Amino acid sequence: MCPSFAGTRHPDTAADRSPIRCIRQPNPRRECERQHACIRSCATHQKYSCSRRRISRRPTLNTGTHRESPSMDHPNDITPAAIALNRFGLGARADEAPLADPKAALVAQFDRYDARPAAWAGEPDAVALATRFANARNAMTANDPATKRATEQSIRRDGNDTYRSAVVARMNSALNAPAPFVERLVHFWANHFAVSVDKGPVAAYAGAFERDAIRPHVLGRFEDMVVAVEQHPAMQLFLDQARSVGPDSPAALRAEARNPTAKRGLNENLAREIMELHTLGVRTGYTQADVTEFARALTGWSIAGGRGPQPGDAAPGAFVFRPKLHEPGVRTVMGRSYDQAGEAQARAILHDLAHSEATGRHIAFQLARHFVADNPPPALTDRLARAFDASGGDLPTVYRALVDAPDAWAPVNRKFKTPWEWAVSSLRGLGWRDSGDLKVAPLLTQLGQPVWRPGSPAGYDDVAASWAAPDALVRRVELAQRLAARTGDRLDPRTLGNTLLAGSLSAPTATALSRAESATTSLALLLVSPDFQRR
Repeated sequence: MCPSFAGTRHPDTAADRSPIRCIRQPNPRRECERQHACIRSCATHQKYSCSRRRISRRPTLNTGTHRESPSMDHPNDITPAAIALNRFGLGARADEAPLADPKAALVAQFDRYDARPAAWAGEPDAVALATRFANARNAMTANDPATKRATEQSIRRDGNDTYRSAVVARMNSALNAPAPFVERLVHFWANHFAVSVDKGPVAAYAGAFERDAIRPHVLGRFEDMVVAVEQHPAMQLFLDQARSVGPDSPAALRAEARNPTAKRGLNENLAREIMELHTLGVRTGYTQADVTEFARALTGWSIAGGRGPQPGDAAPGAFVFRPKLHEPGVRTVMGRSYDQAGEAQARAILHDLAHSEATGRHIAFQLARHFVADNPPPALTDRLARAFDASGGDLPTVYRALVDAPDAWAPVNRKFKTPWEWAVSSLRGLGWRDSGDLKVAPLLTQLGQPVWRPGSPAGYDDVAASWAAPDALVRRVELAQRLAARTGDRLDPRTLGNTLLAGSLSAPTATALSRAESATTSLALLLVSPDFQRR
């Protein structure tokens, strides 16, 4: 492999139904293109022969053989150790000891999990960020538009820098996690309760959202996580809750008295996404009227900030309840009346939603889909839903039910890794501990899954069809080549493959690794092999 070409785009490779074969070329550029073609062929076709036959200098990619996910042409029983490391965890490390009891090892991670690992230590929380931005605005004494624009641009740059730093912290936390099963669960929940940095103000707070609303609650009660999530400024800003005003609230009536044509600002975004995505799921019996009633109950939920005194003297960025924005009166949601006053009204509704049977089933399905299969066995969903309901939403109880489920240990890798999962497992497998010089944020953007930017409250898809297209696999090939070139011959690919896949390296993959003409080519082949790209 030619390192000078690693990470650059080359013409798509020829892809007929027969295995691609390569011939030695004296020209270095041609040799690099040939090896790139072999690796790309393995990623897109899942074919492995790289013996000698001339290939086109400018081939094209035949997508006719592409399936929804990489093919299972070479089924291979997956060992329990490999399942624990890759399906439940984030991917093996070469320096990890073999797992003697995979199930017990997973549950034991609950005691090793660190909610505030060293990787996150230097990252600010939401209050620190909001205070910093408020101080920058307050320090602006000039009134001219140019100065204001410059100040806002500086704050945006600060927010973007904070985002990129948090992405590195997230990656480094994954690379060094003492409890990779729980770390994967953090990523699962952060996607379940998705915010998106596409919305400008969210960029600065996305990392703090995962650190402060998800990480501390991943081994707690579902209800506690829900409350922390909905009250965090990242979610409040993302779904415009901070601007929601009850139509008959004191603030709305006062505004109407000043201007009778003023628009009353009830915002239903947060209420709708809580019901549809965070708790009950779609088509579970609630109506538009229920969404509106819940939105009215949520009025007053806001974040501290702006000029003047704040409720309870709260610091900028802290959750506050603003009574003047709250819609008075009894609310009726899904047939139940709530006569609580103030903040407690929405909390009572949220409590019932978090403990609903529909919520338990929705969460069970999402977990089963993430860990086991794009279309998980109904029996597994039932098992997890029962654990959720019986425990009152105690998450470790649900996780134990997952670990104990026979379906979760099926010896076939049904899940195709997302770009994030593949990047994390690749770096872990190659021994990385610090991703700082890798520019993780743009790297994940190039792979097609920018961190905390799904563009939708629904989060990123968790099915192979969204990630296994040929062009997406080509981007993985390019990164695999870059990583392999940086690693050089420091690692033996065949030994590494057996270690990372814990005895589940298939014969075709092993043959491809042994026939590669250099350690870097062999290593890149390992990273894009179907064995490694599935879990």
